[in-house]
Amino acid sequence: KGMAQGGAFAMWCGGDRIVTWGHQRHGGDSSAFHDQLRRVQHVQATRGAFAAILADGSVVSWGDPICGGDSSGVEERLRGVQQIQASECAFAAILADGSVVTWGHSRFGGRITPHVQEQLKTVQQIQATEFAFAAILGDSSVVAWGDPDCGGDSSEV
Repeated sequence: KGMAQGGAFAMWCGGDRIVTWGHQRHGGDSSAFHDQLRRVQHVQATRGAFAAILADGSVVSWGDPICGGDSSGVEERLRGVQQIQASECAFAAILADGSVVTWGHSRFGGRITPHVQEQLKTVQQIQATEFAFAAILGDSSVVAWGDPDCGGDSSEV
């Protein structure tokens, strides 16, 4: 399996290990995370970063910090991660309890307002455009965030 984005590649090689190459700033050099990138279950990419879900439900991200390559600000909340979706420059993760954690550039959906966050309780799935995310909730309703001109406002749906 493999994943490519604007300037780098990430490939599963030899089971649950990841090998990366390409532009260093865009995640092509994951050597600083070599020991952490074990038991990888899934990888997602923005245009400049990668995020990997590990077997224990935690996440490792690397690459351009502006595009989600630095998840240290939300690392403690990234537990029990079930799914990650990526916009152009942000990540959104669904946790086991149905809540959502985001990181990356705010213009691309990397920040959620408190009003939207309180609605994200029973998230089943997330999809993304370049600039926004949309979550399908347990009651089949939709909540979106990110750039309102690019799908980040679902208030009229």
